[in-house]
Amino acid sequence: MTLKLIPVIDLKNGAVVHAKQGIRENYQPIKSVLTTKSDIYSVLNGFLKLRTFDTFYIADLDAIIGQNNQNDLIEQVLRNFPQITFWVDAGYQELRTFPSNYLPVLGSECFTDDNFCEILKFEKRFVLSLDFGSNGEQLGSQKFFTQIEFWSENVILMTLNRVGSLEGVEIDVLKQFQHDYPQINFIAAGGVRNNGDLVQLEKSRIKHVLLASALHSGALTKASIAGF
Repeated sequence: MTLKLIPVIDLKNGAVVHAKQGIRENYQPIKSVLTTKSDIYSVLNGFLKLRTFDTFYIADLDAIIGQNNQNDLIEQVLRNFPQITFWVDAGYQELRTFPSNYLPVLGSECFTDDNFCEILKFEKRFVLSLDFGSNGEQLGSQKFFTQIEFWSENVILMTLNRVGSLEGVEIDVLKQFQHDYPQINFIAAGGVRNNGDLVQLEKSRIKHVLLASALHSGALTKASIAGF
């Protein structure tokens, strides 16, 4: 089994930023060994120099916190990279006609008990993100965490306190969900430090991982990810 690596691009005010531990108001433009610029095209092309990734995750932080959105920029990027599938977290999303290479990410933190049934309209064509806060608390509608009839085939376990921290992945959380729901493909997100973490995830039968900081810092290189 091969672990699929999915680079993450966090957008804020039109720039790619360094997401760290979910404290979104403090996010600063990215500093990366892959590029000297923080626009989305420079970052995308920097990632693509490492590998021809076929899937990216974009977080529209402005939309997530309810302050404008980056829809125009994101859809422009999708048109320019039609061969790539983009998982897009844009906060609370309603069903609409999406571009063919756009897969909405629906995060639990953006849904309440009053509106969580809206997810049924997507007919499983989305990626669910189960979001955990700084103390491991479940964010958003609690029904999302137990009623698997609302889940997609692929479910992200988003541990926000690990995002950008380089503190390692929450492997125990992943293993618990795998044990409880063996029919679901759980996706690791947050904390990847190095090749050793990728090996650990692969040994734990995780099939997908979201990552950014370890690529930007150079901790993961073209050579070190070649085996995945």
